[in-house]
Amino acid sequence: MNSCITCKEAIEHCMSTHTFAFAHLYGDEKIMDMHIHNCCEVYYSISGGKQFLIDHCLYDIRPGDLFLINQFESHHLTQIDQQTHERIILSIDPEYLSKLSTGVTNLGHCFSFRDTRMPHQIHLSPKEQNRFIYFIHELHDDGGMGEDLLDQAIFLELMVFLNRAFAARCTDAAAPAPAPSSNYHAQVDAILSYINSHIGEPLTLAGLSAHFFMSTSYLCRIFKEATGTTINKYITAKRITLSKSLLDQGCSVSEACEACGFNDYSNYLRAFTKAVGISPKKYAQFHS
Repeated sequence: MNSCITCKEAIEHCMSTHTFAFAHLYGDEKIMDMHIHNCCEVYYSISGGKQFLIDHCLYDIRPGDLFLINQFESHHLTQIDQQTHERIILSIDPEYLSKLSTGVTNLGHCFSFRDTRMPHQIHLSPKEQNRFIYFIHELHDDGGMGEDLLDQAIFLELMVFLNRAFAARCTDAAAPAPAPSSNYHAQVDAILSYINSHIGEPLTLAGLSAHFFMSTSYLCRIFKEATGTTINKYITAKRITLSKSLLDQGCSVSEACEACGFNDYSNYLRAFTKAVGISPKKYAQFHS
């Protein structure tokens, strides 16, 4: 299959074909706010030099780091140096993963299981890095007749490889947890945890400031410095994440709106449609 030239193109191709797509990127794309996709994402860094905020976890990105992000996890990428950032993005339709899985092998396990020590990140060994690049090169080749079958076979092997690598890290008690981000801030870590624990409740800057005994300006400044995004954008993204999950589980739109903390339906409708690309009602219909 031919590779895409932007992350956005890979996502669109993935969702339009209901399969998968990848992009090998060098230049910087437009920085996106805290966002969420309708597909699973594999993010492999070749050069490092950036920082990931995924849900409530902050990671410095090193060469050889691989991140596994599901369709319910909001995330934000921040540049922390001035170097060109080479990376490979693989976008995957969750339904495609389900169809290829068996009663014995769940190919989506690496996206759904979250270990407290390393929810999203694994660092590939040099041998594993070469193996991953090999699979990407194989997918990049134009195969002629039978290309679709070959692509599927290579993709299956790649997903088994990723799940085995992920499982090995989770079962290795001696494996060290990822080092805290260089922007780690104990107060921001506490703020992230508090927001995630109270996402279905009213959350305001004034309320957070009072809870943490700090001024609103200081609260906003340390949060933006540590995460690269604002508190309000983070809260909105987290609420959309929760809403998608609830709609997938069969909740009504009104139930999802109330449960994820939106106090106004029109605000919920506008925020969901902007983030997901379709209204919550249509999303629920597509995933019922």
